[in-house]
Amino acid sequence: MTSLLSGWGRTAPTAATLVEAGASDVPALLRQAIARGVIARGLGRSYGDAAQNAGGTVLAPLTGPTTVARAADGTPLVTVAAGTSLHDLMATLLAQRLFVPVTPGTRYVTVGGAIAADIHGKNNHRDGSFGDQLVSLDLVTADGRLRTVGPESDPALFWATVGGMGLTGVITAATLRALPVESAYVAVDTERVPGINELVDRMRAGDDAYHYSVAWIDTLARGRSLGRAVLTRADHATADQLRGPAARDPWAAPRGPRIAVPFTPPGLVTRPTVRAFNEVWFRKAPRHRVGELQSIAAYFHPLDAVDDWNRLYGRRGMVQYQLVVPDDAESAVTEALRVLADAGRPSFLAVLKRFGPGNPGLLSFPMRGWTLALDLPASPALGPMFRTLDALVLEAGGRLYLAKDSRLSPETFDAMYEQADDFRKLRRDLDPAGVFQSDLGRRLQL
Repeated sequence: MTSLLSGWGRTAPTAATLVEAGASDVPALLRQAIARGVIARGLGRSYGDAAQNAGGTVLAPLTGPTTVARAADGTPLVTVAAGTSLHDLMATLLAQRLFVPVTPGTRYVTVGGAIAADIHGKNNHRDGSFGDQLVSLDLVTADGRLRTVGPESDPALFWATVGGMGLTGVITAATLRALPVESAYVAVDTERVPGINELVDRMRAGDDAYHYSVAWIDTLARGRSLGRAVLTRADHATADQLRGPAARDPWAAPRGPRIAVPFTPPGLVTRPTVRAFNEVWFRKAPRHRVGELQSIAAYFHPLDAVDDWNRLYGRRGMVQYQLVVPDDAESAVTEALRVLADAGRPSFLAVLKRFGPGNPGLLSFPMRGWTLALDLPASPALGPMFRTLDALVLEAGGRLYLAKDSRLSPETFDAMYEQADDFRKLRRDLDPAGVFQSDLGRRLQL
């Protein structure tokens, strides 16, 4: 079936043949691949063109069973099909008093997509990214062979696949470590921070004491208020901390969206609306509040309550620009916020997090330092600002996140990802006929 597919940003749809198949059908599908190749797709939450394949084949999510076991040392391990969403996985794990070890800002991503993008969450400073939690993964490579690879059994292929954007093969299943928890709630400390310098100081001094940390930033604030923020840090709530509804139902799994955006309205994310929202959001936040109980959905995935919320950005869609710079380059974050504020570009969602040391993934995004993510209404006028930000990130020794990217040139990508040529070489050796292709892969000459 020919389908018009786009990323979550809805900016550059392309047509491909969308195929639904089982894991056992994948080898035959690869043998029949047409000249434009194959790419696996999850739930379409990459913002750009990572899960698109113009004129080629796109493989729909591969479903299957989920099982939980214990390693010899007692560590809980979950084996799950690549097409299983984190939403469904959470429901399974919470029923056994476990939680996913890493979750991004949405639970509507698949396990396969989480591996391919090496997703990160609010706990990267302590626990690393999704790839760091994997014991092994099952991968069908271009020759139709099903391989089980891990960080010790086949480190080269494993770390090329983690963060490899689906270009090393089709992930069919994975085994990862799960996290024991005492409830489906988190205890959240919130504080209002007047500017970026104080925010950086507070995060650097205090984040390691918390399992999770994230700061929402007002990107339209300027002057002494540049980078003013609401900082929320949390730990999993213990049974003794539960009160009220949480105590009555301590293992309530997150539910599906409560409301939907049924059509694409004119763009609602404008400078006046974002300025008004930012002022209200900042002012309503407490100056300092400790131990507030929040559900998993409320703390980790607030936007998942609204189905198709990306439509609110209008017909042009949106782009996300997510950067990371080294730990000693926090001044680059300050300068990036100044560039954004001076341009007057409204970012409804802007968050700052700290990263831990990163992993050996050839194209994995995290490095020890600071990551700033910005959602912006798509516009041709963004080009000059993005080029300014690109230069700023490069000078600081940082890079951009491929799962959010829709515009990088191969030259800029190569300058940001020093192991890009190693990835290309492995790809040539593993897939000389170019079975695995995507719009992102062609754009970045991978």
